[in-house]
Amino acid sequence: MSSEILRIVVTGGVGAGKTTFIQTISEIDVVDTDKRATDELAEFKEKTTVALDFGKLTIASNQSLHLYGTPGQARFDFMWDILIEKAHAYILLVDAHRPNQFRHARKLLNYMNQSASIPELIGITHTDCADAWEIEDIALALGFQDETNLPPIITVNPNQRESVFQALITIVEQLESSREREMMG
Repeated sequence: MSSEILRIVVTGGVGAGKTTFIQTISEIDVVDTDKRATDELAEFKEKTTVALDFGKLTIASNQSLHLYGTPGQARFDFMWDILIEKAHAYILLVDAHRPNQFRHARKLLNYMNQSASIPELIGITHTDCADAWEIEDIALALGFQDETNLPPIITVNPNQRESVFQALITIVEQLESSREREMMG
C-alpha cells in the first residue's frame, strides 16, 4: 500500500499564529524561515516568516500531513502562489482581536479561492483576548453573507496541541467529503 501525503497550507495575517500552529503539532523540528522583524512589525513581534514554515504529522500508517505556513506580510505574497499550487486544502487563521487584519484575511481568502478550488477551514485565534470579536461578526467581515456556503469556522488555540489537532481533523474531513463528492460526479 502506498503512502499518501496531504499538503495543507496554513495561512493568515502577521501574528495570527501560523508558525506556532505548525510548531505545536509537527512531529519533526519545524523548518522555518523566520527572520528578525525590522520594520513596523518589530513593535508587535520579534520574528516574522519570510518564505515558509514546514512541519509534518503522521495521521495513519499510510497517511501524513505536510503543513506549509505562508508568510503573513503582503510583500512575501509570491510564496502564496508557490504553496497553494500543490495544496490539497488550506487553513486560514484569523486573529479575533485585531479587526485591522480582517481586510488582509479577506484578501487572502479571496486569493486562495481564486487560485485553487480546494477545501478550506477558517480558524479563529486569540478568542481569549478581551477585545476579541465574535465568530459571526468575523464571518461577516470576511464576506460570508450566506450561511449555506460557509466553510467550517472554528476557534483554534495555536498553543494547544488538542486544538490544532481538532482543526486538522476538521480539514481532513472536509477533504475526504470533497473527494467523495467528486467521485459521485
